[in-house]
Amino acid sequence: MSWLRRYAAELTVTLTVVAGSLFAVLNDGAEPARHAAIGWGLTLLCCAALFLRRRYPLSVAGFALVCCALYYPLTDPDGLVLLAFAYALYNAAAAGRIRGAALLVVAAMAGVTAGEISSRTGRHVDNFAFFLMTGWFVALVAGGAVAHYRAEAERTKEAEARARATDERLRIARELHDVLGHHLALINVQAGAALHRRDPGQAEEALGAIKDASKTALQELRATLGMLRQTGGPGLQRVAELAESVGASGLTVRTEIDGVARDLPPDVEHAAFRVVQEALTNVARHAGAKTVVVRLGYGADELTVAVDDDGRGGAAPAGNGIRGMAERARALGGELTAAPREGGGYRVRARLPVR
Repeated sequence: MSWLRRYAAELTVTLTVVAGSLFAVLNDGAEPARHAAIGWGLTLLCCAALFLRRRYPLSVAGFALVCCALYYPLTDPDGLVLLAFAYALYNAAAAGRIRGAALLVVAAMAGVTAGEISSRTGRHVDNFAFFLMTGWFVALVAGGAVAHYRAEAERTKEAEARARATDERLRIARELHDVLGHHLALINVQAGAALHRRDPGQAEEALGAIKDASKTALQELRATLGMLRQTGGPGLQRVAELAESVGASGLTVRTEIDGVARDLPPDVEHAAFRVVQEALTNVARHAGAKTVVVRLGYGADELTVAVDDDGRGGAAPAGNGIRGMAERARALGGELTAAPREGGGYRVRARLPVR
């Protein structure tokens, strides 16, 4: 049944051509058909070629034209082989072979003209039929071209929809990674500290920090899920909160501002906040640092974000953090670098255009 559905159009055209040709032979009168075997052979070959039209659309249309060029001068009475050529012509244009299909129309009408001029038995196609046939062929090519461009538009629309869905999934992944990763990393650091501290007071302090971090993580997760389909998000006014939360793990975090602080576009502030958040998370988890400096540089047409630590430096750990920060920067037309500093430690620096 699937085969029948796949080739339903080809089967319909073949049955129509064969039935029409048989009807023409049976109603031709008493005279026997001329070169009947050749005519039926060309008819069947032309119809059989239609089943290859998906793979070779223009070649099938050209072969159908050759079959017609041989069929009509050699056989009598005329069957409906021309219908198979018309279908192949439309299919070639619908498959995007528009120029080739147009050239086949020119070749077909040039062949008809040459046949009429060289005929010794008078005209077989009068002027009206000639122009009607030309218009029919041109309409088939135009209809196929319209179908092709419509299908291309649909494919483009689907590709754009898939791209938007992919971008949305990446945005959600970055948001969840940044929100949960930061606080879970702090919880992990504080839990490790609590396990290794024998002083009950210090352990209690670490457990309190764990409680606060987990509470903040839940709040941010709810807020993030609520704004995933909106623009904007956490801004630079919350950098102080980040510094305080990371400071609870024992790090000293300083924030420095170059230039005059001002309100920036929400997407720039959101990206800058996430860069700072992820950089501080990496410092808390991997750097073994004591001090971190967060610098925000407000330029005329860009915001620079730099996070420097005095930790062990070295290559950055593999993961989604740096890749996510770089994606955020590139999405705004900026750039991000992450590398060890010459004097020791590590630096993450982002440049985000604001115009």
